[in-house]
Amino acid sequence: MDKLKQLESFVSVATRGSLTAAARAEGVAPAIMGRRIDALEERLGVKLFVRTTRRISLTHEGAAFLEDCQRLLTDMANAEASVSAGGVKASGHLRITAPAGFGRRHVAPLVPRFRGAHPDVTVSLNLSDRVIDIAAEGYDCAVRVGDLADSSLVSLRLADNRRLCVATPEYLKRHGTPKHPNDLVKFDCLTLSSDASQTRGWAFTIDSEVVHLKPGGPLDCSDGQVLHDWCLAGMGIAWRSTWEVENEITAGRLVEVLAAFAAPPNGIYALFPQRKHLPLRVRLWIDFLKHHYSRPDFWKTTP
Repeated sequence: MDKLKQLESFVSVATRGSLTAAARAEGVAPAIMGRRIDALEERLGVKLFVRTTRRISLTHEGAAFLEDCQRLLTDMANAEASVSAGGVKASGHLRITAPAGFGRRHVAPLVPRFRGAHPDVTVSLNLSDRVIDIAAEGYDCAVRVGDLADSSLVSLRLADNRRLCVATPEYLKRHGTPKHPNDLVKFDCLTLSSDASQTRGWAFTIDSEVVHLKPGGPLDCSDGQVLHDWCLAGMGIAWRSTWEVENEITAGRLVEVLAAFAAPPNGIYALFPQRKHLPLRVRLWIDFLKHHYSRPDFWKTTP
């Protein structure tokens, strides 16, 4: 049995959530899809799915394997496109979306550069903190930051994103430096208000386990940019993403604290609908993002 077909079938079943849905999309019987998955699991010597009469779900190994398979299939499609397209130029309209704060800093500045390389492509950029259903609303690609919910979308990890505690040198000089996450109760912590999306609190690694704390302080806000500005003004300690504060740490305007307790990074992803043939303009946009986001200096020099 063709190994590539096994991988494609595995990704289809995993993203669609059932053998029947994956079989219907390919126009084959569910039994054929099941035999491909069985053959793949036998070849790998590991169970990729937990199957019951009512549902199918990924095992821990299957979830890790899914990300690798999606990346492999995307890279293969890009390689084929670079050969088959030859001198063909990317054209058409590209609809993309990203979170507001991240998009302003790290997506919007790249759009003119992308169009400079591909002038026959027009672009619509939507910046919103609402989780958009890109398939239903007709978007070609979304940039998402953080842990992803299960969906039928294809995801490609573009970069790691760490969350860290930061404050100005002046604030730390006046108030001291916390030595342990539990010390945060003694400091002015700049937190998102309860109606914002950050409901679990600040994440730390304590005794090899990820622990979420909800520090308090005299100021909170539903807008992350405001918290960032307050932090730069020396109003307290904030828990922010590296994409937001990397260049300010490099410049010495902010200082990281509690680095020894930092939680493992989450990711920055490109998400796009499951398609057999992804348009060239979408493939080129994703490659363009991956190229820039993979450069460590990108995060230190962007505004």
